Amino acid sequence: MRLEGRTAIVTGAAQGLGEAIAAGFLAEGARVVLADLDEGLARATSSRLDASGERVWAAALDVRSRDSIERVFDATSSRWGGVDVLVNNAARTVMRPFFEVEEREWDDVLAVNLRGVLFGCQIAGLHMRERGWGRIVNLTSLAGQAGSQIMGAHYSASKAGILALTKVAARELASNGVTVNAIAPAAISGPTMDTLPPERVEALARSIPVGRIGRPNEVAGAAVYLASEEAGYVTGATLDVNGGQLMR
Repeated sequence: MRLEGRTAIVTGAAQGLGEAIAAGFLAEGARVVLADLDEGLARATSSRLDASGERVWAAALDVRSRDSIERVFDATSSRWGGVDVLVNNAARTVMRPFFEVEEREWDDVLAVNLRGVLFGCQIAGLHMRERGWGRIVNLTSLAGQAGSQIMGAHYSASKAGILALTKVAARELASNGVTVNAIAPAAISGPTMDTLPPERVEALARSIPVGRIGRPNEVAGAAVYLASEEAGYVTGATLDVNGGQLMR
């Protein structure tokens, strides 16, 4: 119960990694807000994770909007007294060849994946700084570390930006009891992997040193650690969860 008594907001929590992280937090005793653009799906996920609704609730959130993020923070504070943990997980993935990426799509992917993380870090940072304790966890990607022709230039660029933004926010908040870290997953089973042909997934698994695709709960475990009291001396770091695809 490493997160007992803590309140967390997880963005993009209706499915995939966000749902897995929310489930991991609940298992460790936290109260969790499932914040997602698809409020209906978030509600369904909320009911599945905690039918009583005592420790989880769904909230509509568009991370492209600062006002939307502030509304979720205000509602959470009114309901549970404050926010201890923010996981910036919401992301848009568009698998597009390099020369086919268009201006509007580029702007929207960057708005969701990077601008949303900036707003989240700013709003959470001010809130947590006043409370003297907090944890911010940003989901980046192997694509942001090594580049990816499969995931798209806009996705890779946005995830690379999160790496730098995490360090900037970490330095800004380090003296206030607030840590800011990133998790960089690689190939993890879930909605995105499900869009790939089975033969490509099999080939990808063979190329990974550990010999398999990652599991969502393995990313969730990393998030639980970074959100815990034990991680108080870890900030500005990126935790790789990639099966050995990138070793540093």
